[in-house]
Amino acid sequence: MVAPLLVHSSTPLFVRSTELAEVGLDDLLALLEAGPAAGVEQAWLRGPDAAVAGGEAARWAAEPGQGVADAAGWWASVVERLEEAEDSSGVPATAFGSFCFDPARTRALPVLVLPEWTLVHRHGVTTLVEVAGRPFARPPRGREELLAGLPAAGTERAGVTEPLTVSERAGSLDADGWADRVAQGVKRILAGELDKVVLARQVAAVADRPLPLGRLARRLHEQYPRCWTFLVDGLVGASPEMLVRREDGLVTSRVLAGTIGVHGATTPETLATALASSSKDLQEHEYAVASVAEALSPFCTGMNVPDAPYVLELPNVLHLATDVTAVAAAGTSVLELVAALHPSAAVCGTPTEVARELVAELEELDRGRYSGPVGWVDAHGDGAFAIALRCGQLDTADPTTLHLYAGCGIVADSDPDAEVAESEAKLVPMRDALRAVVR
Repeated sequence: MVAPLLVHSSTPLFVRSTELAEVGLDDLLALLEAGPAAGVEQAWLRGPDAAVAGGEAARWAAEPGQGVADAAGWWASVVERLEEAEDSSGVPATAFGSFCFDPARTRALPVLVLPEWTLVHRHGVTTLVEVAGRPFARPPRGREELLAGLPAAGTERAGVTEPLTVSERAGSLDADGWADRVAQGVKRILAGELDKVVLARQVAAVADRPLPLGRLARRLHEQYPRCWTFLVDGLVGASPEMLVRREDGLVTSRVLAGTIGVHGATTPETLATALASSSKDLQEHEYAVASVAEALSPFCTGMNVPDAPYVLELPNVLHLATDVTAVAAAGTSVLELVAALHPSAAVCGTPTEVARELVAELEELDRGRYSGPVGWVDAHGDGAFAIALRCGQLDTADPTTLHLYAGCGIVADSDPDAEVAESEAKLVPMRDALRAVVR
């Protein structure tokens, strides 16, 4: 492994990308399933596209209180030192990152890692991107070498011979305690202190042995292919909300705010009609869209903000959604856009600073990297960062414990019991994926 690169280091890093015609999406999913046994530590998946990665060519030495802007400076210094091999196919080096919701109020540290190797499957083509501290002297690994040591089809995955047992325990607040905090939030809103606050709750999933996060990520990808599935430094989930994507200068941000759970015999069409006509949900959504458009405007031109949201249907919930699009100003990287957008009203509230203070007062929870940006950035400044929702965070001191999170937007006419029900619906993806892994 290459020693982690220091911010001011002048040591070059060499990049080689090679198309591997014989490697397909199923191969990447098999590597993800095996997880650490295959050297996989980071992943990003949606639909037919995927990336899995391992090793560390460089890691940002983050300090407490640092955020996306600090990481952007570090990444710029790394990009300056990248040298592309002559036989490279031109696919740029990519770093995977995960950032904290509130850097000033967490024991967690943000993450930005440049892997030693990344397999990218996009538009039906798989490319191996390698990064090393010296010029490449050996040919790229082929399919047989990449998949060497994986369990044979039909055998127990990743060496597991007994079913995994998982139980749950409440966080610092149980459902009743959290409902009381929602009621307090509504009272503060009615008093005119703020318009919206997003409050989160946490439960812990505790297993009888270390949790296989790669298998969990694969289950999430299979169950929620329209979401962005991520595995970055022990944070795993499938988010329905794209904070911002930059691709060849085009910027896209998907705003989700306003939710209704799928339940009983009620048809999706009936639920969608109810959601689209809910004044509470429409108000919550309006605040979130306005915060995104305002944050992006200094960095973009030609912005398009639809007049009304559409309903995004997922297996467990329906959301009000708006896709904001724009053109990035020349030289603006995705990390700059992430820094400008986070935290949006969708995960914090409005006004932002007032809401952030109230979150810290009411939640009794260190969110860590939950509801922070998670995604990737490449050497060209392109990339995609979702909001880390519908996710679990591995306990840094205990690999058998995964902290699960769910948050709800609270406005003046929010009902505490209804918000508890919404939070339960938002915990379904992780709970279902864990049950699938257990079986």
